[in-house]
Amino acid sequence: MAYDEQLTNRAREALSEQPKIDEIKMFQGLCFMVDDKMCVCVRDNGLLFRIGQNQAAVELEKGDCRQMINGGRVMKDYVWVDGDDVSSSKKFSYWMELALEFNKVAKASMKRASRLKAKG
Repeated sequence: MAYDEQLTNRAREALSEQPKIDEIKMFQGLCFMVDDKMCVCVRDNGLLFRIGQNQAAVELEKGDCRQMINGGRVMKDYVWVDGDDVSSSKKFSYWMELALEFNKVAKASMKRASRLKAKG
C-alpha cells in the first residue's frame, strides 16, 4: 500500500479540528474516518473524497476529478482528485470542505456500524 506522505500530512492537519478521527488502511491507501464515516482517503499521489452523489455530479462536470469505481461498480458518492490538482492550499481546502460538509449527513457503512456496535 502506497500513499503520499505529504498529502497524508496535509489531510491530517486539515482534519485536526474534528472531534473524532480514525485512520484506517483501506482502498489501498490510508483513509480518514470522521465520526465513523469515511471522509477522505490518500492513495498513491491522489485523494479520494466522499462528497455525495449530487456534488460529485457537479464536480465531474467541471472535469477536476474522476469517478471512483470499485470492483466494476461506480461509487457515486466518491471522486478521485490527483495530488497535483490540489497543490494550492485553496484547492485542497475546497475539496476538504466538500468532504466535511457531506460527512455531516453521510451514513456510516453497514459493515462499519456493525463492527462498532460489536465493540460496544
